[in-house]
Parts: sequence; C-alpha cells; structure tokens
Amino acid sequence: MLIATRSTVYALETDTPESILDDQPVVRVAEGDRFQIIALKTGDLVILSEGNTQTLTTGINENIEALHILGEDPLHLLIGTEAPHVYRLLDGKVERLESFAQLECRDDFYTPWGGPAAVRSFASTQDGWVYADIHVGSIMRSPDRGDTWEPVTPDLNDDVHQVATSPQTNDRVYANTARAVYLSDDRGQTWHHRSEGFPYQYGRAIAVHPTDTDCLLATVSKGPHGDASGQLYRSTNAGQSWNHITEGYPESLSGNIDTFQVAFSQDGTAWSIVEQTLYKSDDRGQTWTAFWTAPEEINMIDCR
Repeated sequence: MLIATRSTVYALETDTPESILDDQPVVRVAEGDRFQIIALKTGDLVILSEGNTQTLTTGINENIEALHILGEDPLHLLIGTEAPHVYRLLDGKVERLESFAQLECRDDFYTPWGGPAAVRSFASTQDGWVYADIHVGSIMRSPDRGDTWEPVTPDLNDDVHQVATSPQTNDRVYANTARAVYLSDDRGQTWHHRSEGFPYQYGRAIAVHPTDTDCLLATVSKGPHGDASGQLYRSTNAGQSWNHITEGYPESLSGNIDTFQVAFSQDGTAWSIVEQTLYKSDDRGQTWTAFWTAPEEINMIDCR
C-alpha cells in the first residue's frame, strides 16, 4: 500500500510504513504489483519498480488529479487531469486521448466555483472497461481500455466524487456522489440510488471488497464545507442498507473522509484515513484499530 501526505510517500510492505519519497509536492499515487507511481505537482511522474526509481517528464501542463494502472507488462497508466483530459502512458510515451477530448458532453462539465472540471478518479474491470468520474459531469466510460469514450446514462447525480468496480464482476459499477451512492449492474446503462440508512446525502469515498462485490465502504457528510460531520458506513448487500461504523473508528469527524481515503487491499483488509492516522480493519470494515500515525496529515492511500 502507498500512503501519501502532501510531501512524503510511504510504502507499507511489512509491519511499518517506510518512506520512499521525501520533500516533493505529491498530488496522486497508484500502486500495482510491480510498479509504484507518484504524480508530482510539477507534472512529473516518479516511477518505482524492483528497486529502481525513474522520474518521467510527462509534458502535461494541467493539474494531475487521478492515476490508474491498467497493465504492468508493459506499464500502461491512465492520467486524469483538471481540464478535464485523460492521458495515457504506454511504452514510455505520454499521449492525450483524443476520443475523450472530443466528447460532445464536455460543454456540460462544470464546477460550483466556476473553475475547470477534472477527472477525479478512475476504475476498471477485468475485461478492459474503464470508468472516469468527472467533477462535475457524471461518469465517462470506455469499453476498450481508454481508446474510445462515451458518457454513461444520466440516471445518477452528476456530482460524482469516486467511481469503483469489483474484481468479481465486469458489469457492476458503484459511484459515490453529492447525493450518496448509486449502483449499476449493466456497466452504467441504468443506475439505482442506494442511500437507505444514511443520515446525510453528501458522499465522497467508496471502496469495494476484492472478493465480495456486495460488501463496500462509503463515506457521507453534511456537505463540502464547514462542520461536515464526515462518517464511515458499511454495506454487505450492495448498498440496499448501510450501517454506521463506530467500533474503533471515530463516530463523526468535523470534515469529510475524502476521495482516496478508504480502500480495501487484495487480501480483504480495509483501510481508512483520519487526519494523521491510518486505521485498519481485519473483518471487512466492521471493527477498526489505529494502525499508524504519520508525522503530518495523510491525504490519500492506494492498495494493490
């Protein structure tokens, strides 16, 4: 697992996280089986693999907001930016994906503050479908590993904060939005609102168990600002009902538990961030313990 603060990236390989990058302007991280990718505010990528470290100048002049490893032999990486655009790193070369750039629905993308929209997160399936959530602009999907793109049907709230898929099925897609969680069982053709049991509707993070597509974690709050009262919830029936997680985990936070701050690793361990502390659960997110405290606030985690 990779654990990132604003200036340091730690790798959890054994029992204690170890620093693998210090004093750099970290914006996003992605971990695969062979590669660890760190995006810097400069637009550069730091690529670590088998003890080697390479810094790649991407030439991307837009803010990098999302990373997603599609393959590792060779490295196939998707890069989402504020604009929004999607770039591909393949065979050591970075290119902008023009099918995404030419989407007709781009004119409808927006942000509440008037700035450019962004690709906030990616998710993919075992058979090569890719989903990119747009903040704000719903979800775009690709059936061919990013070559061509189209929007999903607009049956969900368009203010999407994280999209997630399951290794156990190619058809299901989850989204956590400004109106809580939505589920699709047909790759985004139709959507079902899964908000029963939430006290608030404003959602941020979402994570799916690696071997149980119905088991997931999601965070909700009162809103993006002020005393948000961020809370962690768990469902074991694909979001038909939700339980508030409080055993070993804070009942409520003043802010949000944000995108990229909740995850499952491949062995089924659940992880979450609360300010400087990394929390761990060995029972699918039902009970938690404080695992490690970083020297500064943790911004994001990513698990393989």
